[in-house]
Amino acid sequence: MEYKAHTYQDYATIRILDTNFIALLLEMGLGKTVSTLTAIDRLLYDLFDASRVLVIAPLRVAEDTWARETAKWDHLQHLRISKVLGSAVARRKALKADADLWVINRENVEWLVSEYGSEWPFDTVVIDELSSFKNPSSKRFKALRRVRPFMKRVIGLTGTPAPNGLMDLWAPMYLLDQGERLGKTITSYRDRYFNAGSRSGHVVYEWKEKKEAEDRIYEAISDIAVSMKAEDWLELPERIDRTIPIPLSPKAREQYKKLERELLLPFIDSDVVANTAAVLSGKLLQMASGAVYDEDKGVKHIHDAKLDALEDIIEAANGKPVMVFYNFKHSLSRIQAQFPQVQILRKGAAGNEDIRAWNNDEIPLLLLHPKSAGHGLNLQDSSCRTVVWFDQIWSLEEDQQANARVHRQGVKHNIVVVRLVAEDTIDGEAVEALERKADGQDALMAAVKARIDKIAKE
Repeated sequence: MEYKAHTYQDYATIRILDTNFIALLLEMGLGKTVSTLTAIDRLLYDLFDASRVLVIAPLRVAEDTWARETAKWDHLQHLRISKVLGSAVARRKALKADADLWVINRENVEWLVSEYGSEWPFDTVVIDELSSFKNPSSKRFKALRRVRPFMKRVIGLTGTPAPNGLMDLWAPMYLLDQGERLGKTITSYRDRYFNAGSRSGHVVYEWKEKKEAEDRIYEAISDIAVSMKAEDWLELPERIDRTIPIPLSPKAREQYKKLERELLLPFIDSDVVANTAAVLSGKLLQMASGAVYDEDKGVKHIHDAKLDALEDIIEAANGKPVMVFYNFKHSLSRIQAQFPQVQILRKGAAGNEDIRAWNNDEIPLLLLHPKSAGHGLNLQDSSCRTVVWFDQIWSLEEDQQANARVHRQGVKHNIVVVRLVAEDTIDGEAVEALERKADGQDALMAAVKARIDKIAKE
């Protein structure tokens, strides 16, 4: 296919060429991959300013997206890609292959660094989904940090640079400029831009931005960060968001309230911190969806109201494919039992065949988990017009990335995103948090504390 770059794609490519380390903060659907590959091709074969290029990506993206993009565009088909995936033996063999780009999944970054150490051979490194390196305590970040001085160019790609707040920016930016703009340590970054919030003893659970911190942070990184939104550049078909309230039967309502009280009552006179809030909200969201795991990992059934609503949605689709996102394994099992036509997106080569089948309207009902389907999947070529969130989540990044698998450049019709929200449950608070584009952890803690207060007053 002939590549006819949009103005913003030309701009992104030029910025990569002109800047040795850069973050392309391009929203989903703006073609980050082809813009980057176009720049890499020029660096390799026109400017001779790169020789060995490493791409670090989520597993499914490493398996499929980069190779598929080079094969898709005429001007990139000469690029040779070696996939550093699979067993250690297979990875070592791939590293020795004659190629232009070597693509590895982010889970194997630590292994790759241990293989080469100070003999690091890649002068140019692309970090696809830069935000996945947001945790400075993670092994992948620490490994890449050790070999960062050996890199001549670093290109970071993401549509969600700070999914949980500005604290997430330090580590990704460090991998670009080694601390030149936001500080050499996360501690110095916190001290400069944040104040300590809630704490337990010496442990701080929350950091609050200082006045004008956001403006100062973005100003500090503005010369190495290119930020664009799809709505500013693309005329996409409309995305319509709908919330469908799901009334519960009196019996299901009683069960939910009983289990909610049992979960929350022990915390009425004690602090709820992030780890307990996550557990509590998870249990409440499970119950809202119709089932919950008990202490023996058995499934306690509560209601089928969401399954009934999903059946109505599928019928109303009039034969058009429907995409459904789930978050809990028992939701997966219950949907599979109710709808035999459902297909789960598989891993590896089988998953690539699923993508092809979906885009050719051969799968009537596709079931996805947002964590495994969030990055790099192009699912917009089907005639699907309806995306359903069966379970509700707190993560803004996962929500945005998942919805963008269908509502992205190339889609030819409006997309309706439907959220099934059990009435008077924590479902509603999760959806409201996403609508406010609130930080997931802060929102779930606030929601859990609010429900504890409510239980205490009853």
